[in-house]
Amino acid sequence: MSIRTLIADHSELALIGLRTILSEAPRVQLVGVARDPIAMEAMIVRHRPHVVLLDHTAEGFGARTIRDGIKRSRGTRFVAITPDPSTAALMSAIRAGVTSYIRKDCDVQEIIDAITQTADGSKFYCGKVLDVLRKASFDVERFLSEPLSCAPVALSDRECQVITLIAEGKSYTRIAEELNLSSHTVIAHRRNIMQKLGVNNTAAVVLYAVKNGFISPNKFLFDRPA
Repeated sequence: MSIRTLIADHSELALIGLRTILSEAPRVQLVGVARDPIAMEAMIVRHRPHVVLLDHTAEGFGARTIRDGIKRSRGTRFVAITPDPSTAALMSAIRAGVTSYIRKDCDVQEIIDAITQTADGSKFYCGKVLDVLRKASFDVERFLSEPLSCAPVALSDRECQVITLIAEGKSYTRIAEELNLSSHTVIAHRRNIMQKLGVNNTAAVVLYAVKNGFISPNKFLFDRPA
């Protein structure tokens, strides 16, 4: 099966390079090149690409644009390709719905593999990106091999409130103020939530919250400080 692929980036040099690489790649059918988010959205609606390969750190191609693209075409998957990503940029991409993540200095075959494996339903993270996740104490092996289930988990009403506020990026102090609790109690709720979900860091809690609908895509602002 051909993989309809759209490239989205501001950089003319990056666009030329990726277009050249993908024009020769088996299975990859390049359906368009978008230099701005408006063009990207129009091409997503028109072509229903299987994969969008984009630099989400470029102006206009951030989390909101990714979420809008997913709403326009539920079958489209996003592969981020950026320079050396910060932990914040990487987590923002994951929360927004990016399936796979590679760097712009990856070799040609790695770029092609990211597209084909993502189209086939897998996640693909290059080694250097995985290092960033590991340094952030993210449970990489669990994330890649065991996608979090949408099955119900026995969370209390209070725990649901806490997990939602954690996913919104609120600090423990801010959560305590909003829920009229002590910071110690909030931390205890966080610990109980992590035990119930079987995760060992806040990033995994956020990922669970996003995947299971605790956060409305229309209200989830990733880059706004708590």
